[in-house]
Amino acid sequence: MKIVIAGDGKVGYTLSEQLSKEGHDIVVIDSNPQVLQEVLDTLDVMVVNGNAASLEAQKKAGVETSDLVIAATSSDEINLLCCVLARKLGCKHTISRVRNPEYIEQVQFLREEFGLSMTINPELAAAREIFRLIQFPSFLKRDSFAKGRVELVELKVGEESALANKQLDQIHEVFKTRALVCAVEREEKVYIPNGNFTLRAGDKITVTAPRSSLAIMLKNLKETNYKIHSVMMIGGGRIAEYLSEDLIGSGVAVKIVEKDEARCIELAEKLPGAIIINGDGSKQELLIEEGIKSTDAVITLTDFDEENLIISMFADYIGAPKTITKINRTEYSHLFKDRGIGSVVSPKQLTAHEIIRYVRAMGNTSGGAVRTLHRIVDEKAEALEFEAVGTTRNLGIPLMKLKLKEDILIACINRRGKVIIPKGSDTIEEKDIVVVVTNAERTIYDLNDIFADETKEA
Repeated sequence: MKIVIAGDGKVGYTLSEQLSKEGHDIVVIDSNPQVLQEVLDTLDVMVVNGNAASLEAQKKAGVETSDLVIAATSSDEINLLCCVLARKLGCKHTISRVRNPEYIEQVQFLREEFGLSMTINPELAAAREIFRLIQFPSFLKRDSFAKGRVELVELKVGEESALANKQLDQIHEVFKTRALVCAVEREEKVYIPNGNFTLRAGDKITVTAPRSSLAIMLKNLKETNYKIHSVMMIGGGRIAEYLSEDLIGSGVAVKIVEKDEARCIELAEKLPGAIIINGDGSKQELLIEEGIKSTDAVITLTDFDEENLIISMFADYIGAPKTITKINRTEYSHLFKDRGIGSVVSPKQLTAHEIIRYVRAMGNTSGGAVRTLHRIVDEKAEALEFEAVGTTRNLGIPLMKLKLKEDILIACINRRGKVIIPKGSDTIEEKDIVVVVTNAERTIYDLNDIFADETKEA
């Protein structure tokens, strides 16, 4: 497909990189020639220097013959205008990043008038991700499928863990509930394991399970499923604002530390249930004075990755039970992994993943398009959700008789609300929701892509 990306900031570059890898023809529009030169030096894309909301720039980029325009500049107004113009030129699909909370309701109301196929708010997506982690703080990462019925969670195998040295076909003895280990990270390498795989202490594992099984699984692993009663956020931006509303609504005490006095006044007016502290959250004395030692969770949300990393490491050092670190430059998370930064959330990556899911659904050719996509295990693997349709191959055939492509695992089947952790005797039926896990190097557009060529006529 031909895709035009307006804006080459953090989200735009990530999209250009991933979508060009997946074989799409990418044109990037940006008003900064230096940024465009860097893109040309590193990616196989075309560029146009200009205002993405101008007719001239869009015509140079060939918007009228494009399949999709993604407006990801730093300005909501330019993004919306860019999409309106693209639709007027004849582009059928447009996606706009809209960050201002005051615009959200209006944009949804006027979605057809703007010609929008999809809108996305990185800060709101990040807030929702963090809120989900707060609900089950023992997990490093948590994603959901099948409208929340199925969970994909990440945890570390400790030295004393009952999982250490266990073969996966014996894992039910430990979990004592419906659950499946679908990815393992060991010494920077990712495995999509089979039943003969043996876990070791230090492994990071991704487990799929029904939502109702998570608490049982943690109990049997002897992991403390403690409840978060108080949260301290460092940085009072939009993520903090969105997140505070959800936390306060669920009975969690919220304290926000923010440098900017005017923003503190604004937050105090919007969030009467939160305590707002005007101060520098990078100063350890201030954090100690404000009770960081007795806080259940510390969430670092400043605009600087380096600052977030250091504050999270300090919070972990003094004993905070849960730390969550906002990072946009994901290479930092690899460098500081296992050094006390806890769970990592990237608004840029969340936004990119949702848009990539939409692009893959557009590229679907045989039915059963991607419904949900999550990058897991430090972006090294993907978990995808599909609906089996009439054109899906191998319906009704036991899984043990199917030949799947290498490094692909069927992690879960949701059949009319019943969650099935699959065994060899289970089958895929029409209208099933199927969760598949594979390594990130393989691009899957629809459910038929998981089957090896030999099964085409099955």
